[in-house]
Amino acid sequence: MTGTATVVGAGIGGLATAIGLRRAGWSVTVLERRTELERYGAAFGIHPTAQSALDRLGVGDALRDHAVPYRDAHIRTPDGTSLARLPLERIERRAGRPELLIARPYLLEALLAGIEAFGDVPLRLGERVTDVDALAAGQDLVIGADGIRSAVRTARFGGSSGPRRVGTVAWIGIADFGSPVHGETWGSGRFFGLTPVEPGRTNWYAIVPEATTAEELRASFAGWHDPIPRILDATDPAAWIRYEMRHLHPALPSFVSTGVRPAPVALVGDAAHAMTPNLGQGACTAILDADALTRAIAVAPPGPEGVAGALRAYDRERRRSAQRTAFASRTLHRFMSTERTRLRDGAVRLLPG
Repeated sequence: MTGTATVVGAGIGGLATAIGLRRAGWSVTVLERRTELERYGAAFGIHPTAQSALDRLGVGDALRDHAVPYRDAHIRTPDGTSLARLPLERIERRAGRPELLIARPYLLEALLAGIEAFGDVPLRLGERVTDVDALAAGQDLVIGADGIRSAVRTARFGGSSGPRRVGTVAWIGIADFGSPVHGETWGSGRFFGLTPVEPGRTNWYAIVPEATTAEELRASFAGWHDPIPRILDATDPAAWIRYEMRHLHPALPSFVSTGVRPAPVALVGDAAHAMTPNLGQGACTAILDADALTRAIAVAPPGPEGVAGALRAYDRERRRSAQRTAFASRTLHRFMSTERTRLRDGAVRLLPG
């Protein structure tokens, strides 16, 4: 079937959903509250399943033009001792293709190019949604892709689910040199990650209980193995991004609202299941949401009942899977950031290589 839809939010999930709906023949408008799209340089890990979804959306080649494979990474102690190897080889063997890493700006540009190729999908910046019912008037569908503080979610599902702090602070940045090692280093109550992002550049992230200045962050990782102190010393703190880690809690009972007029609503990405970044699945789950939702819409029979049925099919396919991923990521965060390091490190050594 075809219809008219408004997508609220122009992040990864929102843009991917807009592409999928337009490919299905829908008339689509995208609204974004920011006056400029966020193009900061954090790296996203794109699992093979999400790569396949991007192929179905027609942007897989653009992804691969700028992505780098992720094939060798370890979990280490602060002195550099390897505790375990991340299962990247197993992922590649099973899927027939490797995990990919891509800088957020490149993935965003690939999705924007996919939108612009249609020539008839308005992207309206500086549009803050305050009245979802008024927005939905004259629409067949509204998509809430507006992040962890989703106005669409609050309007249709109430405020019982919302951002919850997890008690740690995250810092991220890009170093303009290649790291000799990749993976994560786990200390007492803190950890540090290093991944490739493009040739000659390294994506890094640091999680600490609290650090308000660059000097405090550097002090938190002083004496850790190379290149962690070197990366913090060599990168400009003005380009670092700091945020308090949050997740969506409690889990929503549904990602869709089908019985409310004037138009049904579906949530995707962080609006539906914002999670801690420990599994590196935030972008992937948003892409898989967009793919599942738009596949269901594409084959739905015409009319409001067809849309409602498609939304219920999307909810069945994605909600439990995404919420399991979010729960697993939050559980891993607790495990990684514990101060009981001897017990934790002993358990990690038992992981299969």
